[in-house]
Amino acid sequence: MLQHRTDGPDEAPVLVLGPALGTTWHMWDRQIPELTRHWRVLRFDLPGHGGSPAHSADSTSGLAERLLHTLDTLGIERFGYAGCSLGGAIGVQLALAAPQRVTSLALVSSSPRFSTPDSWRQRGVVIRTNGLDPIARSTPERWFTDGFATAQPAIVEWAVQMVRTTDPGCYIAACEAFAAFDATHSLGGIGVPTLVVAGSEDQLTPPAEARALVAGIPDARLALVPGASHLTPVEQPGAVTDLLIRHFTTTWQESSAGPPAPAPVIAPSPPQPAAVAELESAERASLRTDSYDVGMKVRREVLGDAHVDRVTEETDDFTSDFQHFVTRYAWGEAWTRPGIDRRTRSVITLTALASRGHFDELALHTRAALRNGLTPDEIKEVLLHTGVYCGVPVANSAFAVAQRVIREETTPEE
Repeated sequence: MLQHRTDGPDEAPVLVLGPALGTTWHMWDRQIPELTRHWRVLRFDLPGHGGSPAHSADSTSGLAERLLHTLDTLGIERFGYAGCSLGGAIGVQLALAAPQRVTSLALVSSSPRFSTPDSWRQRGVVIRTNGLDPIARSTPERWFTDGFATAQPAIVEWAVQMVRTTDPGCYIAACEAFAAFDATHSLGGIGVPTLVVAGSEDQLTPPAEARALVAGIPDARLALVPGASHLTPVEQPGAVTDLLIRHFTTTWQESSAGPPAPAPVIAPSPPQPAAVAELESAERASLRTDSYDVGMKVRREVLGDAHVDRVTEETDDFTSDFQHFVTRYAWGEAWTRPGIDRRTRSVITLTALASRGHFDELALHTRAALRNGLTPDEIKEVLLHTGVYCGVPVANSAFAVAQRVIREETTPEE
C-alpha cells in the first residue's frame, strides 16, 4: 500500500494526483485549495519518496498495481487521474490496465517514451557510484526555467532537498521503470478523455512529446503552458489548476450523464483457411526466432542501445549470420538461463575477458557490469582476484581499461 493523504469532501468524486520522480505529494500543494472545492483529492508518494517505505518497484505496471491496491483498501472504485512525468506514465498504465476504473486522465510533462533506456540506466550507474547528490544539484536546471529558479530560490532549494532525501535504491528502480516504459504502440487503447499538458520550455519532455501523446490517444487535447519547464504544476500552479478543473469537471459530467452504452456484439467471422495457414506459419517462425528476440532484448539491456544500434548499422551480408548467432546463442540462451543473476554473469564475464586479454570486449562489459548493478569497488575486487589467478600483467591492463570506462560512466554531466 502506498503512503497517501486525502483532502476534500468525503462524498465528492475522487481525483488522484500522481507525483514526478524525485518529488513527494507536496508538489501538488498549490492545486489543493481549488481542487478540493470540487473533488476528494488523493495524493500519494512513490516508494522511498517522502515518508513512503522503501519497497522499490521497477515498472510502471508494478506502481499502478500498488496504487490500485491502495484505492481498493480505501473503497475507491472509480476516479479521475492526473500525473506528472513518472506519475503520467503510471496514468497511462492505469488507463490501459484498468479502463473501467479511470473516468478521465490528465498527463502533465509526459511522453509515450521517456528518453532512452540507456540514459536511465546511466543515471542508475551515477547514483550507485556517487549517491543522489549530483542528481539533486542538477534538479533546478532540469525542472524549472532560469527566471523561476532566480525568482524563487526557496522553492528551488525545497526541490533539491526532495531529491536528496529520496531513497537511492527506489530512485534507481524508478529509473528502471522509465527505461522499460514505452507506450508508443499502445496509446490507441486509451479510451478515456485525456488532457495532455506541456510546459513550453520543458527540455526533458518537450512539447513534441506531448503532441505525440495527443496524436496517439483517440480522445485527447493538448494544452501548452507558456513560461514553464518540467515541473509545470509547481512553476505555473494557477494555469495547471484551471486546466485540471475544466477538464475533469467536463469529463466527469459527461461520464456521469447516463449508463454506459452496451458493448457492441460482434459476430464471429467465418473460418478463413488462408488466414489460418498464415497464422500457423507465423507460429512456426516464432519458435525459430524466440531466442533471437529475447536475446536482442537482453543484449540491449546489458550492452546499451547505442552499442547495439552501432553494431546493427555495421552489419552486412558477411557478418549478419554471426551477429544472429551471437544474439541467439549468447544473449538469448546463455544470458537468460535462470541459474545465476546478471550481476554474477558480469563478474564471470569480466574475469574471462581479462584472463584472455580481450580488452576491447572488457571495456564493453565493464559498462555492462555497471548497468547490471556492480559498483566500481566490486569491479576492482574482481580484477584484483583475477590478477592473483591469471597474472599481474593481465590485471594491470584490465585495470587501465576499467578505470577509463568507470571514469566515463560515473562522472556526472556538468
